[in-house]
Amino acid sequence: MALGKLPLGERILLTGVTGQVGGELWKTLKSLGDVVAPERATMDLANAGSVRETIRSVRPRWIVNPGAYTAVDKAESEPELAYAINAEAVRVIGEEARALGAGVIHFSTDYVFDGLGNKPYAETDATGPVSVYGASKLAGEKALRDSGAAHMIFRTSWVYGTRGRNFLLTILKLARERETLRIVADQYGAPTWSRDLARMTAHVIGRSEADAQTTGFETATQDASGVYHAAGGGETTWFGFAAEALQLQYEMEPGVRLAAVEAIPTDQYPTPAKRPLNSRLNCSKLTQRFGWTMMDWRNSLREVLAEI
Repeated sequence: MALGKLPLGERILLTGVTGQVGGELWKTLKSLGDVVAPERATMDLANAGSVRETIRSVRPRWIVNPGAYTAVDKAESEPELAYAINAEAVRVIGEEARALGAGVIHFSTDYVFDGLGNKPYAETDATGPVSVYGASKLAGEKALRDSGAAHMIFRTSWVYGTRGRNFLLTILKLARERETLRIVADQYGAPTWSRDLARMTAHVIGRSEADAQTTGFETATQDASGVYHAAGGGETTWFGFAAEALQLQYEMEPGVRLAAVEAIPTDQYPTPAKRPLNSRLNCSKLTQRFGWTMMDWRNSLREVLAEI
């Protein structure tokens, strides 16, 4: 199916442009039309009035919201700020989008689940966050759903890329500084490349715009509304991710001195916020509805390391 572009004069409003996913979206979404990406000084997600004012000024056709409070451990001591950005700002986005007839794409997280299951979570499985961060993101999902705006919520996991703060970049740095790295080996999930998320988002908007040419924009976006899981293909542990990354790095840079990797259980690496042991997400709904399959984490890791 051919993908559509935005009608002439319509805009995409993008939040969080300085973040991992936002930076990739900025480059990817421009192929669809005009993208407005205000930085925090203009659109502060911690300030509901700022969010509302910006949306009313831009009057976008789409609002794409990767912006979030993502400091998982710090959120335990800053719950008000986490909820302001991850829930209240999303509520305002939904209300304003509904008033404009705009579509919303919002990113959420595997942390909305308790992590006690032993198989990949489906979108219909019961949620039960075990951290402030997870609870604030779940509250944002509910606020967007209750707003009545056409919306697509993409839950993802273990996001990484070539920029920002992420597990891969930290491991690559520490591996050159230390003799041994002790990495948790009993939390299961799938690393997700930020660029793959951006490409998926552009594909979804393009599909929706193509559908809109037949059914109209409101029908196309409302019909597609809902929660979708969008994480890297396959599964591993944080230990498996680190070990694979360092092995590939050694293959690309023979002779480099890198740390050994030691597997440890979660209880040997205490953190302020509890992490779900099972972060695996079933992404079949995304493939069925939009014809998009996320990259296997090993393949995306090779591409990211080659780019770094």
